[in-house]
Amino acid sequence: MRITRSIVAGLALLLVATTAMAEEKRWVSSEGTTLKSEASATSENVADVVVGTEVAVVDSGGRWLKVRTAAGKEGWVYAGRVSDTPPVGEVSGSDGGLFGGSMQKSQINTAKADSARSIRGLSPETTQYAKNRGTPDVVKKSLDVVLLRKVSAKELKAFLQEGKIGEYAQVQGGKK
Repeated sequence: MRITRSIVAGLALLLVATTAMAEEKRWVSSEGTTLKSEASATSENVADVVVGTEVAVVDSGGRWLKVRTAAGKEGWVYAGRVSDTPPVGEVSGSDGGLFGGSMQKSQINTAKADSARSIRGLSPETTQYAKNRGTPDVVKKSLDVVLLRKVSAKELKAFLQEGKIGEYAQVQGGKK
């Protein structure tokens, strides 16, 4: 009887350990991320989570993940707001890039020149090609105007909501 209890207790412990290890880890990668009560952008906020927060995936509902923080908070987060890899450091620069100052709080390490290039799709080779082809100054100046545009967090959210993009693509009460 005592051996049976020991075996059952050992198996239970093994099951709990296996379940804990099986949880997939993700890291919050977007400013303004909140855990939601349901898999919907319009559901009630459960908790705010900052960039770099490690979360464990508890359940998956398509584009939404149910996650748990180290502090024990559980809720749904849009999958596009988390990453498979942790951020590596502080963001450099103070201009905030294309999306304005809201990105300054990010802990993701980016070089300003690299991030600006990736946003506009220009590599050093592409820049040289444009120069060799004699791209008119008016085109270069137009690109500079676009790159100087700053979008506030409020403007970005309104754009995403109006266009039903990303986490706002589902209607309120959407299924998991």
